[in-house]
Amino acid sequence: MDGPEAKPSVLDGQEAKSPVMDGPEARPSLGAVAPTSSSRRLLYALTALSAIGGFLFGYDTGVVSGAMLLVREDMALDDLWHELIVSATIGTAGVFALVGGDAADRFGRKPVILAASVVFVAGSVLMAVSGTKEVLLVGRIIIGVGIGLSSMSVPIYISEAAPAAVRGRLVTVNVAFITGGQLAASLICGAFSGVDHGWRYMLGLAAVPAALQTLGFLAMPETPRYLATRGRRDAALQVLLRLRGAPVIAEGELRDVERDIAQEHEERSSRPSNVLLAVLSAAGTRRALAVGCGLQVFQQLAGINTVMYYSASIITLAGVRDPTTAIWLAAALSAINFSFTFVSMALVERLGRRPLTLSSMAGSALSLVVLAASFHISYQHSAPVQLWPSDSCHYSICDDCVVSADCGFCFLEAADGGALNGSCVPFVSRQNTSAVVGRCVGLSAAAGDTFTWAPDWCPSDYSWMPILGLSLYLVCFASGMGPMPWTINSEIYPLWARGTCNAIATSCNWFFNLLVSLTFLTLTTAMTKHGTFYMYAGLASLGLVFFYLTVPETKGVSLERIGELFEKPWGLHPPARLAPDAVEEKPEGSRACSVSVQQYSNPAFLGDDGA
Repeated sequence: MDGPEAKPSVLDGQEAKSPVMDGPEARPSLGAVAPTSSSRRLLYALTALSAIGGFLFGYDTGVVSGAMLLVREDMALDDLWHELIVSATIGTAGVFALVGGDAADRFGRKPVILAASVVFVAGSVLMAVSGTKEVLLVGRIIIGVGIGLSSMSVPIYISEAAPAAVRGRLVTVNVAFITGGQLAASLICGAFSGVDHGWRYMLGLAAVPAALQTLGFLAMPETPRYLATRGRRDAALQVLLRLRGAPVIAEGELRDVERDIAQEHEERSSRPSNVLLAVLSAAGTRRALAVGCGLQVFQQLAGINTVMYYSASIITLAGVRDPTTAIWLAAALSAINFSFTFVSMALVERLGRRPLTLSSMAGSALSLVVLAASFHISYQHSAPVQLWPSDSCHYSICDDCVVSADCGFCFLEAADGGALNGSCVPFVSRQNTSAVVGRCVGLSAAAGDTFTWAPDWCPSDYSWMPILGLSLYLVCFASGMGPMPWTINSEIYPLWARGTCNAIATSCNWFFNLLVSLTFLTLTTAMTKHGTFYMYAGLASLGLVFFYLTVPETKGVSLERIGELFEKPWGLHPPARLAPDAVEEKPEGSRACSVSVQQYSNPAFLGDDGA
């Protein structure tokens, strides 16, 4: 290209307008650069097909809670095997998210996604036909491999294929598929809960969308940015032409990518050969990785997977005594989580990533306070224990009794729904929650006309309050903090470190996912239910401060320029902003012109309604 390229400046708190050159040829008409219908269809297709990996991610992490209720009975599992089968998938996903980063950089984004879908098919079929707990455990480990690979690679694939103007919205589609998978898991668990060996259908049905993804994704292209890093310029240009529909856009975008790659080659000699060491030695990339890991860590520390994995248990702890009602209320919460992900999808290119992240985290923290306060009120009005048939369960109120490891509450139900003559007594085991001594011996006592046996819940007039708190929490969380960590992580790393950094950040998500989910029930026993959620609210507030000081706005900025946002150290102020991108075109033998990014943004790209 002729002449130096001028970079838009970094602004403190305000946006600058893209430079536009004078003259009749300076700004082509919208029709000259608008994408074709075929390019839109291809982008929609690759987004939807790759996001099936997100659906499987959500489905397989969500279905296990319902399936294990039946598996535990069919295979007579003890607590250790139950925990192994549940946690093996999460642990394996964390390990293979790291492996997937190197694989995506070596072999490409598309092969990793294809490998994940094949693994999903194999793991789902193996779980469906498993005859022993050992085979089932192997199936869960295989599924963990698929989840780890897809959770790392899918956001990168969509981000590198999408134009800057709609990149955030399309990456958010993947998160919508994740929450949709969780909703589908809740509904399927409810549908098959009364079927003999219903858990085989619950676990095996994931093979169907995985097989569809495998077949459909074979026809999808590799990302143009990955092809460019491998020196395959013609192939990269052909993919960009198919995705953008306009040569002026494709050529300009490819030049930006090639310029970024050339700069990376110049800097390579001064960096360590090991990618991780190179990331840690480059201040800007190191800051980006800290932001990406912080987003994923605080997403989990805000308690989202405690709510999703234990929603039925939390509803039961709130005082909903019918298990079927608790399961369907949990499904309703999954529907809220799914529905409000679309709010984020609608607003991410209008408000931006940073406002959505901050407002969502603030709302989540306040909702956790409401949830904690509702449990606190319920605790203060908990039914008293008046009889102690056993010395091993010497608690004074019902709430303390039922959160203990081996005790349940037996009571006479009053006409107004309250509890009379309550006693705290041990039950046989976690597999058999029948009372050992006292008036509620035998499971049949739960259905009697005289006494009611509550092994894991307490009678309460305030059970609606925690359910309201859970609903508010999911409304706030799904509107921003659900999708934004994945969206921002897919954008903020330089091309040479994108796979490695995304892998590290995704592994942070899985590690803290495992930590939070394994400690929740222990914390409710040690700190009470309300104490646990007050703690989550405090952690969410800490995350809000971290986000305010470190998370920049990436809306409308090309992937090749986002690194400029991390050049300056953090301070006690919001990060600086970049001016909107301009896609520059300088064809040989003609005048230079500039195409504003707004001319290639919605609604022209997504259709007249912008949806």
